[in-house]
Amino acid sequence: MPADDSLSDPRTRLVEATIRLLAKSGPSEVKARSVATEAQLSTMGVYTYFGGVPELLQAVADEGFNRQASVFGRLPPSDDPMADLCAMALACHDFARRNPHLYDLMFGLSIHGRYSPTRGTAEPVLSGQSASFLAAYAFLLRGCERLVQCKAVRQAEPGLLALQFWSALHGFIMLDLGGHFAGVSDAETEVLTPMCVNLVVGLGAKRAQAEASTAAAHATWAAIQNNKTSRAV
Repeated sequence: MPADDSLSDPRTRLVEATIRLLAKSGPSEVKARSVATEAQLSTMGVYTYFGGVPELLQAVADEGFNRQASVFGRLPPSDDPMADLCAMALACHDFARRNPHLYDLMFGLSIHGRYSPTRGTAEPVLSGQSASFLAAYAFLLRGCERLVQCKAVRQAEPGLLALQFWSALHGFIMLDLGGHFAGVSDAETEVLTPMCVNLVVGLGAKRAQAEASTAAAHATWAAIQNNKTSRAV
């Protein structure tokens, strides 16, 4: 029996079943028949409730962004926007490492070659512009707005800053998931944190303040992780 067999909504059951299959077996097992079997529904349910596998995958990607937004929303805010942005980067990295195939799917990487990502138009299904993506991305955008408003960096367009932060963070995560930091003892402290520092310093922040902010972010994130561990015991 699937872990969420009490869910009565077939759409939710199919989405959750797909996420479980991704976690257990990767994208190769995401097929209409295997998803339906995992959800304890007929194969026709995939087509009845979504129209096809690509549309189901879009719903799964959206659920991934919903979960990512939930992770961001649980981060305790502080009066230091640099520390909060770094904590968000650490949380995003943790989310990706715990859900590597889902994270791939959210950005159309692991599934792109297996399913036609179109609905008869030139627009990709996994476009990264769904309402769920924008809700998660809004946390980063607000963080960059605070960074500018408090004058931690020189005056700049927050939307462009968010794109720079997102590009750097997403690139780091994809390289890490691909095993490219295998020779680094701690990729977060040796690659991710210095990257965050260098980015804000390049935007006008004082290096000493940026390093203090990232140290505060690591302390906050360690406390969150310790809390999770103590609750699990």
